[in-house]
Parts: sequence; C-alpha cells; structure tokens
Amino acid sequence: MEEKNMNSYVLCFQEIDRSKFIAAGGKGANLGELSRIKGIRVPEGFCVTTEAYKKITENNQQLNSLLDELTHFKAEERSAISEISAKIRMAIESIPIAEDITSAITGYLTKFDSTDAFAVRSSATAEDLPTASFAGQQDTYLNVIGKEAILQHISRCWASLFTDRAVIYRMQNGFDHRKVYLAVVVQKMVFPQAAGILFTADPVSSNRKVLSIDASFGLGEAMVSGLVNADHYKVSNGKVTDKKISAKKLAIYALQDGGTQEQEIGPEQQNRQALTDEQILQLEHMGRKIEKHFGRPQDIEWCLVDDTFYIVQSRPITTLYPIPGLLTRSENDQDPYSYGYHVYISVGHQQMMTDALKPLGLSFWLLTTPAPMRTAAGRLFVDVAPMLASSAGRDTIINVLGKNDPLIKDALTTLIDREDVITPLPDDKKEQGPGKDNKGMLHRDYQTLKEYDPAIVSELIRSNQASIEALKQNIQTKSGSELFDFILEDIQELRKTTAGSESFGVVMTGMNASSWINEKMNEWLGEKNAADTLSQSVPNNITSAMGLELLDVADVIRPYPEVIDYLKQVKDDNFLDKLEKLDGGKETRDAIEAYLNKYGMRCAGEIDITRTRWSENPATLVPMILSHIKNFDPGAGNRKFEQGRQEALKKEQELLERLAPLPDGEQKATATKRMIDLVRNFAGYREYPKYVMVSRYFIYKQAILKEAEQLVQAGVIQEREDIYYLTFEELHEVVDTHKLYYQLINKRKDEYKLYEKLTPPRVITSDGEIIASAYKRENIPAGAIAGLAVSSGVIEGRARVILNMEDADLSAGDILVTSFTDPSWTPLFVSIKGLVTEVGGLMTHGAVIAREYGLPAVVGVEHATRLIKDGQRIRVNGTDGYVEIL
Repeated sequence: MEEKNMNSYVLCFQEIDRSKFIAAGGKGANLGELSRIKGIRVPEGFCVTTEAYKKITENNQQLNSLLDELTHFKAEERSAISEISAKIRMAIESIPIAEDITSAITGYLTKFDSTDAFAVRSSATAEDLPTASFAGQQDTYLNVIGKEAILQHISRCWASLFTDRAVIYRMQNGFDHRKVYLAVVVQKMVFPQAAGILFTADPVSSNRKVLSIDASFGLGEAMVSGLVNADHYKVSNGKVTDKKISAKKLAIYALQDGGTQEQEIGPEQQNRQALTDEQILQLEHMGRKIEKHFGRPQDIEWCLVDDTFYIVQSRPITTLYPIPGLLTRSENDQDPYSYGYHVYISVGHQQMMTDALKPLGLSFWLLTTPAPMRTAAGRLFVDVAPMLASSAGRDTIINVLGKNDPLIKDALTTLIDREDVITPLPDDKKEQGPGKDNKGMLHRDYQTLKEYDPAIVSELIRSNQASIEALKQNIQTKSGSELFDFILEDIQELRKTTAGSESFGVVMTGMNASSWINEKMNEWLGEKNAADTLSQSVPNNITSAMGLELLDVADVIRPYPEVIDYLKQVKDDNFLDKLEKLDGGKETRDAIEAYLNKYGMRCAGEIDITRTRWSENPATLVPMILSHIKNFDPGAGNRKFEQGRQEALKKEQELLERLAPLPDGEQKATATKRMIDLVRNFAGYREYPKYVMVSRYFIYKQAILKEAEQLVQAGVIQEREDIYYLTFEELHEVVDTHKLYYQLINKRKDEYKLYEKLTPPRVITSDGEIIASAYKRENIPAGAIAGLAVSSGVIEGRARVILNMEDADLSAGDILVTSFTDPSWTPLFVSIKGLVTEVGGLMTHGAVIAREYGLPAVVGVEHATRLIKDGQRIRVNGTDGYVEIL
C-alpha cells in the first residue's frame, strides 16, 4: 500500500499517456505520449505529479488565507495582485517537501548519474488545452544538477503557478486558482548544437500543408525568449520552399557545472544555416508523424544533439482557424468533401455578423439558405472553387463580390493568379448555357433592371405581412414532432419570399440602377458616388424607418420627468410592468410596446436565432431612448426624413440640369431620370427580405422555447437555453424521445467559448490557408487607414469605439467606430455624424442605412477598433474611402 502511495507522486515518461493529464499536467502528458511514438526520441525523465502539489499545498493555513484574499481582486488591479502573488510564492517555497515525496523523487534520480544535469519545467493541468494556451505562464529552470538543487527548483516551479502573468491569465479566462494544479517535469538535459521550434501548420497563413521551422545555435530557450535571431525555413511535401538565414550573433549554451551562459558566435559561422537541407526534411518527417499521432496541428520544440533530433515538447496550436467542414464535423473527422481543392468565402462578412453562431442558429440558417454551405468555428462559408474554375463563374463572382467587398476580390484574384491552384475546366465545359457553372448552380442575372410597376413594393410588403400574421395563428396549435415538421414546411415558404424571383428582381433593380448612376455621372459629369445622395430618405425602408420611429417613442416620453428618472435606473427586463404607477407611465408603456410589436424581433447578431431579441430584453432600448430625449428636439424623426428627401430631390434636379447642355444631353437626362426613379422606388425594399426572415425566426423561436420549457419540466434538460447547443434535427429527436446525452451540450458549450475568441477569415482554402488581402491605393494621404467608400461626404468628429450596442453613450457629432453593424444598430445611426466599421461592403446593412441617412461612411477597415482609440478626433472620407486620425 505504501509503495503505491509513493508511486502516485512520481511517474516516469513510459508510465504516462494522454489519459494521465490530471496527474502529469499538459506538458507531462504530452511528453509521455511523445515517448511512445516509434522513431521519436525524447530525453529521459520523470514527472512529479499533481498529487505531490496537492499534498504540499492542501492544508496550509497561511496559503489558504492568501488564496481567499486573491479571489476578491479583479484582473485590472495589477499592483495588488502582484503583491499578494509574491506572498503566495514565498509561502509555497517555504513549505518543506514531505519525506515520502522526497524519497519517491530520490528513487527515480538513482537511475541517473549524480553529475547529470536536468531541466525542471512546470506542467499545469490548465495548460496546452485545445481551448486555451497557457504557454509561458509558468517557469522553466535549465541545467539543474544535484538532488538538493532539483528539490529546490521543484518548489520554485510549484510557486510559479502564482506568477503575476499566470494569475491574471487565469482571472481573464475564468479558471479557478484552486482548481489548477501543477505537476513538475524533471528531464535529463541534452546539450544541443542547434535547437528551435517547428509548427506543423504555417502560423502566419495557417496553411496546414506548409511546415514552418525556426532554428538557431545552442539552446532553444534563447530563441523562444527573443534573445537571439533564428533561421526560418518553410517546407511543403518534402521540399524546402523558403529559407531566411539570420545573422546569429549570440547563442546560449549550458555550463558543465550548472547554469547557462551567453556566447558570441564567430563571424564565419554567423550566416551559416543552423540546419542542413537534409536535416530540415528529416525534421519535417518527424513533425508530420507527431501531428498524425495527436490528430491536429502541433507546435513542437526540438534539439539537435550529435546529429540526432530529440523532441522536448509538443502542444496543439490553439490559434488556427479550423477548415470549413460539415456542421457536426470536428477537426479530425474525415471530410466527405475532401476531394480536390476548395476556396471558402465567409458568409458573416456579407451578413454583417462575424461572431460565432450557436449550433441551433447555424442549423436554422442552413435550412433557410439555398446556397450549399460549410461551417467552421460557428461561422458559415460558401465554397466558390467550382465557380473560379470556369471563366464565366469567375467573372461573375469577382465582379459581384468585388463590388461589395474589395478585400474578398483581392484575395480571390491572388488565388487565381497562382497557376497551380485552380484547375480551369476544359474548354468544352467552360460555358454551359446562360449563367450556369459546373455545379449546375444558377447565377442570377446581376444586371437586372426591370420596369416594375412601383406598386409592386407595397404589394410584396402587404402579402408578406399577411403571411406572417397567418404563421402566428397557425403555429399556436402545433407542438411536439408536428411543430418541427410545420416549421420545416414554413421555411420553404420563407425561402420563396426572401429569394423569390420578383423579390430578388426588385432588390437587384434598385442596386443596379444605383451602380449605373455612379458609373455614368462619373463618366459624363466627373461626379463621384452621385447615387449616395439620391438614396437618402427613400420610401419603404423598414430598417431606416425603425431608427426614425424610436425618435417618435422618445417624443412620447419627453414630457414626463418622472418616467425619465425611472428609466435612468432601469436594470431588469420587466420594467414595463412597473411603469403604470407613474405619471405618463401608461403612454410610455403603450409607445414602447407598439414599437416592440413592429421591431421587437430584432437584436444584434439577429441571423442567429438563439440571440436575445429586443422583445425578450426591452431594457436594451432604454439607453437609446434616453439618448434621443437628451440629444433631439420633438419631431426630429419627421424632420430628418424630410431633410434627406429634399436633398435627394435637389441632387436630382442639379444632375438633370447639368446633363441637358451635353452632347446627346436630352437622351442622357431621360436615361438618368429613369434610373433615379428606379432607385427611389426600389432601393428601400433592399432591407425588407431580411426583416421577413427575422420576423419568422422569432415566431419559430417562441414556439421552440415552449417545447424547451416542457423538456425542463420533464427533467430532460437543465435550462431552456441548453437547446441552443443542439442542431434543429437533434432537438427534434430530443423532443420525440425525451433522451439527451448531456456531455454533448457541455462539449458544445466549451467549443463555443473557444470559437468566440477566433476571428473568421474572409477567404480560407481547404489547406487551411487564410488568403491575405489589401486595398490597392495610391492616392490616399500618408498615415490614413484605407477602407471601402460606401457613403459620400467628409466629416470630422470624436471617435466612439463601441463593441456592444448597449454600451453606446453618444453625443451629437460623434462618429461610430465598431466591428460590424446589423439592423439592430440603426437607432444609433440617427445620433451620429459618420460611421467606420471593420466588416462590410457596398450593399451590406450599415452602408445602405448610412446612405439613406446621409452619413459619410467607410467600411471594411481592417482592425479599426484597435487602430482608432475611443475619444480620438478623426476625419472620415466616405467619398474616397479612408480614415485619418487627427
């Protein structure tokens, strides 16, 4: 019994595999796994397990009271954390190591020579997880010789669990200090002539087929800590494809009797390759073998000793964006579509929603859209490789997407220019009849300009409203399996509405008339973006009306100071119920409820059905209503609309007058007048199909949540919102069978937390390569930040960098800077003078509404929320597409 107890404190690498993660920590478990791979050499060693750490720290009163103190601090309180962390480290280092632990460690050390040197490394149970990288959070000690020194450094490693950076990292990532334990790896030192890091996927481009190696002379630690320059090699399929040889002036070597020293490298050796080409390829082979064993891309530390490679660490690369696959596919499932080469375009960049969607949200969107889509990290992508292979498809996609998002166009052009990537179709297949590509997908005519009767817009809106009212009635009677079948049927109706030929034709006619005006007015009159002014205050735009109607709600509340004071204190969602008692409370409640009846299905990220709608959390609207009461006079909504309408009329007259005296002036003016009418009659409808979709989504959601409520009552799920982590099909089955494997929900919750931290690429290939893109600009001012010009005009003002709508505290004249906006942000647009977003194109929501409200806007500005600081004065040039920090 005693023997078993001692063994629980120390394990040699051969006794460790992935299943011993809790005992050996991330590093220890990985080293155990590595030492089992045939043909991979790992320096010998053992692991002092987390059991030893627990025994040392568990019942220490001084330590426990310090840990209690630590829980009261927030991650921002750096100096207080620093002070208490230092006390915790001292407390741990001063605890004597118990006799049974010491003798277990000594027992393992007898297998080595007493003069052998060791590396003593921390191995935490919260490190090298697929969801969080704790790399570099705890300490490593090199070249430690002798039993006493090793024991002392084991104590130091335990203490290093409480370095400032480790404590703050855990706070920021929600890890409990008491639940993270530390094992210590004691590994025989090797004295390398060269060492470095190998990534089995290119860390810059994310390409899984390109392996990236950094190498320098001496110990790898010097390179990791940034003290010395390293060579950089890229390898793909057994070929060295790129080499950057650095001048390596310094190396760090281990000293015979312990410790390390810096050493200068002689001039004749400084520019020599740290590894020969043959060694580089040998390392590639080992890297691929290790990656295959772990089943995902790895970040590997290696050493070269007497021409033999040793692996001293391997951990998953946590920053790679996953390759798009099927909805339920994990990183290592075989993808049934894995033939050939694929090019995936982000749907989120076109839908103004680059956040991760939950599984239920994803599956609803996939049911709603006709395009074949793939998913990765909670985002949707479309494979355009088949279109790029045909010249007709290529032109369509480059022109359509290029107009909307130049960064996607640039990335696709980069790919097309690589001869070896996209295989063109044989000549006889290139054209397969009008508008079809080799997948048989019909590309609609993007040059649609039809002479619809303007009354068609009112007719489409009227029939949609009737259809939504009927859905509200009919869904009431459905439950259980019948409800899910009913929703599937109704989604077919929804698809007809949003993508039907009439609806699509009206939207494209408005868009193409707008493009025609911009092109011709520039050619004939030298005037840029004339359609922007002509698009102000067009009729039938449901989204811009929503922004102006919230000003009307503010007008109702403005005369009642008691209500205004009450709204300033609002925290909970049932604040409407308490309004009745106040003077003006009934009027206020009626106004807000009428607004919610019309727009309550909207919210930030509304294409994800799981997001909380305004009707579910009306308090979201309160800060905007209060801001409108403060910043505007009564009647502002009507005045704003009328002002925009007058400016558009004035611009129309001015253009027609300037065209008249030109050669063929009369014909030009007639054609232009026709196009202006098409813009005025049809541009507003652009926002309506999305409104229909979101309206139906909310009706489905309310019905599904009733089912979820019953699952909670029956004890099948713990809380209603757990259903968000199931797909539509999975939820249907749970409702049918009342059976649920709960670990699936917990796994998906963890994955979603990881996905939220990842930034989706605009374009990614089936090799995982993220294709870089940039704006092609010569004539913008030095130091300006380039973007896409989507709404004309130049404005200066205070930048307000806002990531969540509810945090918006705007004053008149502010410029909104954010990552993306969807329709739910529209009420803020009435308060600002200009707009800058990181995501967006010419026809995405923010651009359309900015033009209609006459706000200068630049979208697609990479990293705008990081480059521009809140409160800075900036100039937004919405005519030429750039932002200057003043």
